[in-house]
Amino acid sequence: MTSIPAVSIPPLEPSFIPAARWNRNYHHLVTQDKGARPLTIALLRPDGTVLRHETRVLSDSHPHALQTTQYAERLLKFLLWQQGGSRVLLAGADEVGRRLARLYRPRGKRAFDSTFMGRKVYGAAFAVDTVRMEDVPASHEAGFTLGRHLDGCRIGFDLGGSDRKVAALIDGKVVFSEETRWDPYFQNDPSYHLNGIQESLERAAAHLPRVDAIGGSSAGVYVNNEVRVASLFRGVSPARFERDVRHMFLVLRERWGGIPFEVANDGEVTALAGSMALNEGAVLGLSMGTSQAGGYVRGSGEITTWLNELAFAPINFAPDAPVDEWSGDIGCGVQYFSQQGVSRLAHLAGMAFPPEVALPERLVAVQDALERGDTRAVQIFTTIGRCFGHALAHYADHYEIRHVLVLGRVTSGTAGSIILDEARTVLRTEYGPLGDLLTISMPDEQTKRHGQAIAAASLPALSNL
Repeated sequence: MTSIPAVSIPPLEPSFIPAARWNRNYHHLVTQDKGARPLTIALLRPDGTVLRHETRVLSDSHPHALQTTQYAERLLKFLLWQQGGSRVLLAGADEVGRRLARLYRPRGKRAFDSTFMGRKVYGAAFAVDTVRMEDVPASHEAGFTLGRHLDGCRIGFDLGGSDRKVAALIDGKVVFSEETRWDPYFQNDPSYHLNGIQESLERAAAHLPRVDAIGGSSAGVYVNNEVRVASLFRGVSPARFERDVRHMFLVLRERWGGIPFEVANDGEVTALAGSMALNEGAVLGLSMGTSQAGGYVRGSGEITTWLNELAFAPINFAPDAPVDEWSGDIGCGVQYFSQQGVSRLAHLAGMAFPPEVALPERLVAVQDALERGDTRAVQIFTTIGRCFGHALAHYADHYEIRHVLVLGRVTSGTAGSIILDEARTVLRTEYGPLGDLLTISMPDEQTKRHGQAIAAASLPALSNL
């Protein structure tokens, strides 16, 4: 790789190898290789969805042919967490397909991903198969038009790791909103979650003449209102999860008389909120909070059926990149764009915290230090901002993006300004036209206060009033 300009190097991680730059260098080799081959990766789901990705790779006799496995492995990892699928078909480079199949087998290096994408999300065994190009099916994806419904009397809720928010709306106007602190992560009794959500809904309903629809946002993967995977319930045993959590929102819908009730990933709702506020499409929403949440609204204004779990998508290809303790992979977004990332970088900057100090309190301490002019804190958020600029270039290779909406507690105060300014500088310096094509912004106070709840409330359509 060519050297990175000083203004683009993350000060606390000088060995950072941006995925976007690594891939560009690889593609340059491909353009010069007369024996370069097409490679097709298709992600399949049990419901018939097929998501195809077309690319080109080096010939298997090229001097740098070993880079093809790294390129394809990192690409597949990104596509899985961006789009989701339980079966992978690879065509065009059989030797690469066989290597990836070994990585994703039950005891392979990517066993976490195969288990997550297979049984946990899609309820099917995960597989990576090498096939002929003509045997790869055409893309097929059902439309997904949730959101933008503001008629009637609605409740919207947003479930976070440290608080839950709720709002009551009448024809799109907020008549009540409330934020309640809670501690859902390590509660082993699901009734804590169920009763807390019900309490918030009841408090909102008290301000409405009736309740026509309820919509919610929460971190995790939701399919047809079923909870497939969600960090809010990490303290619940697998048996109780299946019995009491998976159908929790269906139970709540029954409690409210079977009215239209929709729950979506909080990242998707964030992107929808941004799209509604901007009245634009092609919006990527990214929240830097307890983890890194992502969501996407197409240029047409629709949210997708994709996962958009960019917390686990790799952005740093350096071999010494930080390890995610959950998935065991390296260089993923959660290690940079979250409270966990701030804590990790604070350690590198020489800011020590006792083990009993929780991540939210560490973030507040670092942000307070920033406001006092602590140069260590400046380094932390400069590092995050520069890594974010490189990550946005990588995301733009996989999404049609015109607007990037950034929010979350990590971006509070001066920290947010540093992160966005550094990201814009990296994009202009390293990635040319992207610096002008992408509008990066944080939501205004009105959107911060009510935007997520309004967007969540708008998810269900009313069959009739």
